[in-house]
Amino acid sequence: MRDEESQNLEVELLIEALFKRFNYDFRQYARSSVQRRLQHAMTRFHCPTISHIQARLLNEKNFLPELIDVLTVPTTEMFRDPTYFASLRANVVPVLKTYPSVRIWIAGTSTGEEVVSLAILLKEEGLLEKTTIYATDINQRSLEHAQRGIYDTEIIQKATFNYREAGGKGSISDYISVAYGSAKVDPTLYKNIVFSDHSLSTDAVFTEAHFVSCRNVLIYFDRALQNRAAGLFRDSLVRGGFLGLGNRESLRFLEVAPQFRAVDETNRIYQKL
Repeated sequence: MRDEESQNLEVELLIEALFKRFNYDFRQYARSSVQRRLQHAMTRFHCPTISHIQARLLNEKNFLPELIDVLTVPTTEMFRDPTYFASLRANVVPVLKTYPSVRIWIAGTSTGEEVVSLAILLKEEGLLEKTTIYATDINQRSLEHAQRGIYDTEIIQKATFNYREAGGKGSISDYISVAYGSAKVDPTLYKNIVFSDHSLSTDAVFTEAHFVSCRNVLIYFDRALQNRAAGLFRDSLVRGGFLGLGNRESLRFLEVAPQFRAVDETNRIYQKL
Protein backbone atom coordinates (compact mmCIF):
# COMPACT_ATOMS: atom_id res chain seq x y z
CA MET A 1 0.00 0.00 0.00
CA ARG A 2 1.01 3.59 -0.50
CA ASP A 3 2.19 5.57 2.54
CA GLU A 4 -1.04 7.55 2.62
CA GLU A 5 -3.11 4.37 2.61
CA SER A 6 -1.01 2.93 5.42
CA GLN A 7 -1.43 6.04 7.51
CA ASN A 8 -5.19 6.10 6.93
CA LEU A 9 -5.37 2.49 8.10
CA GLU A 10 -3.31 3.35 11.19
CA VAL A 11 -5.74 6.17 12.01
CA GLU A 12 -8.72 3.84 11.70
CA LEU A 13 -7.11 1.21 13.92
CA LEU A 14 -6.22 3.76 16.58
CA ILE A 15 -9.76 5.17 16.59
CA GLU A 16 -11.15 1.65 16.96
CA ALA A 17 -8.74 0.93 19.81
CA LEU A 18 -9.85 4.09 21.63
CA PHE A 19 -13.47 3.05 21.31
CA LYS A 20 -13.23 -0.68 22.03
CA ARG A 21 -10.69 -0.48 24.84
CA PHE A 22 -11.50 2.85 26.49
CA ASN A 23 -14.99 3.80 25.19
CA TYR A 24 -13.82 7.10 23.69
CA ASP A 25 -15.66 7.43 20.41
CA PHE A 26 -13.91 9.47 17.72
CA ARG A 27 -15.33 7.39 14.86
CA GLN A 28 -17.52 10.24 13.59
CA TYR A 29 -15.06 13.06 14.12
CA ALA A 30 -13.92 14.75 10.92
CA ARG A 31 -11.00 12.64 9.67
CA SER A 32 -8.97 15.63 8.52
CA SER A 33 -9.14 17.10 12.03
CA VAL A 34 -8.20 13.81 13.71
CA GLN A 35 -5.29 13.33 11.35
CA ARG A 36 -3.96 16.83 12.06
CA ARG A 37 -4.12 16.18 15.79
CA LEU A 38 -2.39 12.84 15.44
CA GLN A 39 0.40 14.46 13.44
CA HIS A 40 0.84 16.83 16.36
CA ALA A 41 0.73 13.87 18.76
CA MET A 42 3.54 12.14 16.85
CA THR A 43 5.75 15.17 17.43
CA ARG A 44 4.67 15.73 21.02
CA PHE A 45 5.16 12.10 22.07
CA HIS A 46 8.22 11.43 19.87
CA CYS A 47 6.42 8.66 17.99
CA PRO A 48 7.62 7.98 14.42
CA THR A 49 4.24 6.54 13.35
CA ILE A 50 0.62 6.47 14.49
CA SER A 51 1.09 2.75 15.17
CA HIS A 52 3.65 3.72 17.81
CA ILE A 53 1.01 5.96 19.40
CA GLN A 54 -1.38 3.01 19.46
CA ALA A 55 1.24 0.78 21.05
CA ARG A 56 1.82 3.31 23.81
CA LEU A 57 -1.93 3.73 24.27
CA LEU A 58 -2.44 0.01 24.78
CA ASN A 59 0.63 -0.61 26.93
CA GLU A 60 1.25 2.52 29.01
CA LYS A 61 -1.17 3.11 31.86
CA ASN A 62 -0.90 6.90 31.96
CA PHE A 63 -0.80 7.56 28.23
CA LEU A 64 -4.57 7.76 27.59
CA PRO A 65 -5.21 11.17 29.25
CA GLU A 66 -2.19 12.62 27.42
CA LEU A 67 -3.60 11.49 24.07
CA ILE A 68 -7.13 12.68 24.89
CA ASP A 69 -5.68 16.13 25.64
CA VAL A 70 -4.32 16.28 22.10
CA LEU A 71 -7.43 14.86 20.44
CA THR A 72 -9.94 17.12 22.19
CA VAL A 73 -8.06 20.42 21.73
CA PRO A 74 -8.83 21.96 25.17
CA THR A 75 -8.31 25.59 24.14
CA THR A 76 -10.59 28.50 25.01
CA GLU A 77 -10.55 31.86 26.76
CA MET A 78 -12.70 34.05 29.01
CA PHE A 79 -15.59 35.71 27.13
CA ARG A 80 -14.33 34.31 23.84
CA ASP A 81 -16.11 36.13 20.99
CA PRO A 82 -17.41 38.96 23.21
CA THR A 83 -20.31 39.83 20.92
CA TYR A 84 -21.76 36.37 21.63
CA PHE A 85 -21.98 37.18 25.34
CA ALA A 86 -23.30 40.66 24.61
CA SER A 87 -26.04 39.04 22.52
CA LEU A 88 -26.85 36.63 25.35
CA ARG A 89 -27.38 39.63 27.63
CA ALA A 90 -29.67 41.29 25.10
CA ASN A 91 -31.61 38.35 23.67
CA VAL A 92 -31.49 35.38 26.05
CA VAL A 93 -31.21 36.76 29.58
CA PRO A 94 -34.56 38.63 29.48
CA VAL A 95 -36.35 35.35 28.71
CA LEU A 96 -34.39 33.37 31.32
CA LYS A 97 -35.47 35.93 33.92
CA THR A 98 -39.09 34.88 33.40
CA TYR A 99 -38.44 31.35 34.73
CA PRO A 100 -38.60 30.57 38.47
CA SER A 101 -35.44 28.48 38.06
CA VAL A 102 -33.03 28.02 35.16
CA ARG A 103 -30.99 25.07 33.90
CA ILE A 104 -28.09 25.58 31.50
CA TRP A 105 -26.03 22.92 29.76
CA ILE A 106 -22.55 23.80 28.50
CA ALA A 107 -21.47 20.90 26.28
CA GLY A 108 -17.74 20.72 25.59
CA THR A 109 -16.75 22.86 28.55
CA SER A 110 -13.01 22.27 28.05
CA THR A 111 -10.97 23.88 30.85
CA GLY A 112 -13.86 26.00 32.08
CA GLU A 113 -13.29 29.50 30.80
CA GLU A 114 -16.73 29.66 29.15
CA VAL A 115 -18.39 28.34 32.30
CA VAL A 116 -16.76 31.09 34.35
CA SER A 117 -17.71 33.72 31.76
CA LEU A 118 -21.34 32.65 31.78
CA ALA A 119 -21.43 32.52 35.59
CA ILE A 120 -20.12 36.09 35.73
CA LEU A 121 -22.74 37.24 33.22
CA LEU A 122 -25.53 35.51 35.17
CA LYS A 123 -24.33 37.01 38.44
CA GLU A 124 -24.36 40.50 36.99
CA GLU A 125 -27.87 39.93 35.64
CA GLY A 126 -29.17 38.62 38.99
CA LEU A 127 -29.70 35.10 37.64
CA LEU A 128 -26.85 33.04 39.11
CA GLU A 129 -28.57 32.15 42.38
CA LYS A 130 -31.54 30.54 40.64
CA THR A 131 -29.50 28.85 37.89
CA THR A 132 -27.90 25.41 37.76
CA ILE A 133 -25.14 25.11 35.16
CA TYR A 134 -24.23 21.63 33.94
CA ALA A 135 -20.73 21.70 32.44
CA THR A 136 -19.78 18.55 30.52
CA ASP A 137 -16.82 17.26 28.52
CA ILE A 138 -15.25 13.93 27.53
CA ASN A 139 -11.82 15.03 28.77
CA GLN A 140 -11.55 14.26 32.49
CA ARG A 141 -8.38 16.29 32.93
CA SER A 142 -10.03 19.34 31.38
CA LEU A 143 -12.97 18.94 33.75
CA GLU A 144 -10.62 18.75 36.75
CA HIS A 145 -8.86 21.89 35.53
CA ALA A 146 -12.22 23.63 35.15
CA GLN A 147 -13.26 22.67 38.68
CA ARG A 148 -10.06 24.05 40.21
CA GLY A 149 -10.67 27.49 38.72
CA ILE A 150 -6.96 28.34 38.66
CA TYR A 151 -5.38 29.72 35.49
CA ASP A 152 -2.18 31.33 34.27
CA THR A 153 -2.02 35.05 34.93
CA GLU A 154 -1.62 35.55 31.19
CA ILE A 155 -5.40 35.20 30.83
CA ILE A 156 -6.06 38.44 32.71
CA GLN A 157 -5.22 40.93 29.97
CA LYS A 158 -7.28 39.14 27.32
CA ALA A 159 -10.10 38.46 29.80
CA THR A 160 -10.22 42.14 30.75
CA PHE A 161 -10.61 43.25 27.14
CA ASN A 162 -13.18 40.54 26.28
CA TYR A 163 -15.20 41.20 29.43
CA ARG A 164 -15.44 44.90 28.61
CA GLU A 165 -16.44 44.20 24.99
CA ALA A 166 -19.06 41.70 26.20
CA GLY A 167 -20.85 44.39 28.18
CA GLY A 168 -19.39 43.63 31.59
CA LYS A 169 -20.85 45.78 34.35
CA GLY A 170 -17.86 45.88 36.67
CA SER A 171 -14.23 44.80 36.51
CA ILE A 172 -12.80 41.36 35.79
CA SER A 173 -10.84 41.78 39.03
CA ASP A 174 -14.18 41.54 40.87
CA TYR A 175 -14.20 37.86 39.93
CA ILE A 176 -10.57 36.84 39.36
CA SER A 177 -7.76 37.50 41.83
CA VAL A 178 -4.03 37.15 41.23
CA ALA A 179 -1.79 35.59 43.88
CA TYR A 180 1.38 33.48 43.91
CA GLY A 181 1.70 33.66 40.15
CA SER A 182 -1.78 32.31 39.38
CA ALA A 183 -5.20 33.73 38.59
CA LYS A 184 -7.94 32.27 40.79
CA VAL A 185 -11.65 32.54 40.07
CA ASP A 186 -13.96 33.60 42.91
CA PRO A 187 -15.18 30.24 44.32
CA THR A 188 -18.69 31.60 44.92
CA LEU A 189 -19.21 31.50 41.14
CA TYR A 190 -19.01 27.69 41.30
CA LYS A 191 -21.79 27.24 43.85
CA ASN A 192 -24.37 26.10 41.28
CA ILE A 193 -22.08 24.50 38.69
CA VAL A 194 -22.14 20.72 38.22
CA PHE A 195 -19.21 19.22 36.28
CA SER A 196 -19.74 15.87 34.61
CA ASP A 197 -18.31 13.52 31.98
CA HIS A 198 -20.52 13.33 28.87
CA SER A 199 -19.94 12.29 25.26
CA LEU A 200 -21.95 13.76 22.42
CA SER A 201 -20.95 10.69 20.38
CA THR A 202 -22.41 8.00 22.62
CA ASP A 203 -24.41 9.44 25.54
CA ALA A 204 -28.07 10.45 25.73
CA VAL A 205 -29.66 13.80 26.61
CA PHE A 206 -27.96 15.18 29.70
CA THR A 207 -30.68 17.34 31.26
CA GLU A 208 -33.75 19.41 30.48
CA ALA A 209 -32.38 22.86 29.80
CA HIS A 210 -33.50 26.41 29.09
CA PHE A 211 -30.22 27.22 27.37
CA VAL A 212 -27.58 24.99 25.77
CA SER A 213 -24.19 26.33 24.74
CA CYS A 214 -21.91 24.16 22.62
CA ARG A 215 -19.34 26.34 20.94
CA ASN A 216 -16.51 25.32 18.60
CA VAL A 217 -17.22 21.61 19.01
CA LEU A 218 -19.43 20.70 16.04
CA ILE A 219 -16.74 21.87 13.61
CA TYR A 220 -14.72 18.79 14.59
CA PHE A 221 -17.56 16.35 13.85
CA ASP A 222 -18.64 14.82 10.57
CA ARG A 223 -22.18 15.61 9.38
CA ALA A 224 -23.76 12.50 10.95
CA LEU A 225 -22.34 13.32 14.38
CA GLN A 226 -23.28 16.99 13.99
CA ASN A 227 -26.85 15.86 13.41
CA ARG A 228 -26.72 13.56 16.43
CA ALA A 229 -25.39 16.28 18.71
CA ALA A 230 -27.87 18.88 17.45
CA GLY A 231 -30.65 16.34 18.04
CA LEU A 232 -29.52 15.98 21.66
CA PHE A 233 -29.62 19.74 22.10
CA ARG A 234 -33.11 19.94 20.60
CA ASP A 235 -34.39 17.14 22.83
CA SER A 236 -32.78 18.71 25.89
CA LEU A 237 -34.26 22.17 25.37
CA VAL A 238 -37.64 23.21 26.73
CA ARG A 239 -40.02 24.81 24.26
CA GLY A 240 -38.65 28.28 23.54
CA GLY A 241 -35.22 27.32 24.91
CA PHE A 242 -32.05 28.73 23.39
CA LEU A 243 -29.01 27.17 21.70
CA GLY A 244 -25.65 28.88 21.24
CA LEU A 245 -22.99 27.66 18.79
CA GLY A 246 -19.51 28.80 17.76
CA ASN A 247 -19.06 31.53 15.16
CA ARG A 248 -17.94 28.99 12.53
CA GLU A 249 -20.94 26.73 13.14
CA SER A 250 -24.58 26.89 12.09
CA LEU A 251 -27.81 24.89 12.19
CA ARG A 252 -28.55 25.88 8.60
CA PHE A 253 -27.76 22.53 6.98
CA LEU A 254 -28.60 20.22 9.89
CA GLU A 255 -31.71 18.07 10.28
CA VAL A 256 -32.99 20.07 13.26
CA ALA A 257 -32.89 23.41 11.41
CA PRO A 258 -36.69 23.59 10.80
CA GLN A 259 -37.27 23.27 14.54
CA PHE A 260 -35.31 26.41 15.41
CA ARG A 261 -35.39 30.07 14.52
CA ALA A 262 -32.34 32.32 14.40
CA VAL A 263 -32.38 34.86 17.21
CA ASP A 264 -28.98 36.23 16.20
CA GLU A 265 -27.50 34.43 13.19
CA THR A 266 -24.31 36.49 13.32
CA ASN A 267 -23.56 35.26 16.84
CA ARG A 268 -25.11 31.81 16.24
CA ILE A 269 -27.89 32.00 18.81
CA TYR A 270 -31.07 30.04 18.06
CA GLN A 271 -34.42 29.41 19.75
CA LYS A 272 -36.35 26.15 19.73
CA LEU A 273 -39.79 26.58 18.16
